[in-house]
Amino acid sequence: MAAAVVALYPALTPHSYHRIVSPTLRIPIDTQRPIPVGLLACQRDPLLRELETTIVSCTISQPASSASIKKGKKASAPGPVDQPTLEVILHDTVIFPEGGGQPSDTGAIKTADGRTWTVTQAKRHGGHAVHYVLAENADANLLCFTSGEKVTVALGKVDFDRRYDHMSMHTSQHLLSAVLENLLNIHTLSWSLTTAPAPCYVELARSMTAEEISAVQNEANKLVFEGRKVHVEVQEMDDQPPPVVPVLESGRAVGKGVPTDYTGGILRTVIIDGVDRNPCCGTHLPTLHNLQLFIIPQTEALSRSNTTSARLYFLAGPRLITYLTSTHSQLTAAAATLSCGAPQVPDRIGQVVDERKRAEKRVDDLEFELAKHVAGDVLQEMKSSEAALYTKHVHRTDDSVNPLGYLSAIATAFANVAPAERPFVTVFSSSSSSQTSTSASVLLVFGSDERYVKAAGDLLKSRLNVKGGGKGTRWSGKYTGVWRGREDVVISEVLQAVSP
Repeated sequence: MAAAVVALYPALTPHSYHRIVSPTLRIPIDTQRPIPVGLLACQRDPLLRELETTIVSCTISQPASSASIKKGKKASAPGPVDQPTLEVILHDTVIFPEGGGQPSDTGAIKTADGRTWTVTQAKRHGGHAVHYVLAENADANLLCFTSGEKVTVALGKVDFDRRYDHMSMHTSQHLLSAVLENLLNIHTLSWSLTTAPAPCYVELARSMTAEEISAVQNEANKLVFEGRKVHVEVQEMDDQPPPVVPVLESGRAVGKGVPTDYTGGILRTVIIDGVDRNPCCGTHLPTLHNLQLFIIPQTEALSRSNTTSARLYFLAGPRLITYLTSTHSQLTAAAATLSCGAPQVPDRIGQVVDERKRAEKRVDDLEFELAKHVAGDVLQEMKSSEAALYTKHVHRTDDSVNPLGYLSAIATAFANVAPAERPFVTVFSSSSSSQTSTSASVLLVFGSDERYVKAAGDLLKSRLNVKGGGKGTRWSGKYTGVWRGREDVVISEVLQAVSP
């Protein structure tokens, strides 16, 4: 994927990308004040990988208590539990703090003593970006992050590849949501920037047909081929109140508004020329070039209480190239296994499935015939027995896909031929030819009277630790472990115990 990413990178962010539209808004130059989220270097120049800046403050990170983590939410830990972490606030940064549906960047900070420190994530606290830095000794390492000291904050190659993937998918989501609304009046309720290389998705108010999906994809890619420009406008929030989040008739909100805990005072709008204007704090590419969009041609329906929605999955940029490469490799491997060309794989798989169904049908027919023979052998022994209650245990070593089904076929065949006036109780068991301590053997108890069947089942539970149950004249269960001669002896003792 790395080579593909390099080929896709734009050279530089245009000077016109970041536009301040408030006449009184300025980027703070006091290095002892952090630049608020909304005006950070990573948001002004999304292709910038390194920046010299100043430390504003540094504290030891206090891990969140389990009680403070909301039920159902994943805990976002700054680092490993056993490794201390520092919370560093810089005057400016190229490391994006999570927001707008976009995950945090990872990166590094190089201090004046030449040491390089790993930044596992950045988060927005109020209006400021806080970097979570892995430390060896929190108390001692605090001295390396003295307020006012110069540092270099940077995105390494792996960090920037990850950021570029996030930007590609985030900008593509804005494009996709805009086309869905402009072309079909379908609102985006939410979206998820999944972990690469999985497709991302938008959640919509309704499902879509294949024709609608194709039309949206064609329109989006027309705009990509035109190379529509992307830029950002920022203004003081006092100049204009935050946009109101629309609500559908179902009660679902369309997207999300400015977070209630945001105190940076900056309203940031991402614009795709002639296509979309959308408030967002995330990082975005300066052009749609190289963001050819692929939409997986189906939607996944969801139901939540009284509302219904659907997910539409999509890929773009480096993630699309990775997906196509992986898909091609899988298709080539499948073609080699099936001894056919790639275009013939679907037909060949259909043939294999049909052949397997026919083979399974033949096996079922043969097992049914064999079950009648086994039942006949038991019947002959029953006729020669003079016991008041005929008892019999039949064990088979069998690698059948459905061993209980086969034992049930034996029981049914025996029931069809057994004399109605003759009382009996039988135990049929089956184990595989290759067993381990976790192997499961199947048992079926079948009799003429449910009292005998229940008594035998209860004894199997207590003496062999068989897990199971039943109703009427049949009881089934599973025995876990290696089937040896001891189990046959115990079953014989159980059958003797239930005899009058």
